[in-house]
Amino acid sequence: MLGLRILTALILVPLVVAGVLLASSPALGAAFGLFVVFGAREMARLGGLESLAWQWTYALGVGLLMWALFRGGDVVSARWLEVLASLFWVPTTLVLMALRRPLLPVTGIRWGVLLLGALQLGIAWVAVIDIHRAGEHGPSLLLYLLVLIWCADSGAYFAGRAFGRHKLSPRVSPGKTWEGVAGGLAAALLWAVAFHVASDAGPALSALLLLSLLTAVVSVGGDLWESLLKRQAGLKDSGVLLPGHGGVLDRIDSLIAAAPVFALGLGLLGEVS
Repeated sequence: MLGLRILTALILVPLVVAGVLLASSPALGAAFGLFVVFGAREMARLGGLESLAWQWTYALGVGLLMWALFRGGDVVSARWLEVLASLFWVPTTLVLMALRRPLLPVTGIRWGVLLLGALQLGIAWVAVIDIHRAGEHGPSLLLYLLVLIWCADSGAYFAGRAFGRHKLSPRVSPGKTWEGVAGGLAAALLWAVAFHVASDAGPALSALLLLSLLTAVVSVGGDLWESLLKRQAGLKDSGVLLPGHGGVLDRIDSLIAAAPVFALGLGLLGEVS
């Protein structure tokens, strides 16, 4: 399985990097939007829609929501959407980390999950495009965010395997540990320092470190949130689209939470106008 994960990553990562650095914002928005639509189909499944027809109907609805946000969205509305998402993700991350109550499978359609899922996917898409179109450094800052999430995820994985003793949120995601979180945050901060030294993009180092730390923490919340939904739905993976990685949501769960927070932070620091 690890070999399959690595092979899939070796194919996807160069495509993602090339798309972020070379594509125009509308082209990137279309490509990422298609990816989000596939993720929305998986969200429909997590929300209790069992019929494939209804799952794709929901996914189409999320696609129309993204189109509406793109058609009617400007910088101000994007900022308010990012504020709204941040007000959800920051406290939700803390709650999920502290959750100790047993979780049982939930049957039937979960309308709250479907509504929240549509908003989360739509706002994350807006945030990604908002970062990418932020002047000449926009693509670099978006790539920075993606690598930040990858560093936090990889650092948590390896630190957790080597040193993990204390469970982070055993009721939600039994495999995660506090030692893993610490390793992920350390990797994220090292990436922030490396980026600051090598690039002229982004805010001052102190601000970049603080924003990166908050973003990395919230990315854990996105991962835990999807784990919560899968546990309630009685599923191991959100889908099977990506060999060795599960579904689309299994790959973008951290980005869904992190992108609005990072975009909002860049806006407050004057990096996104």
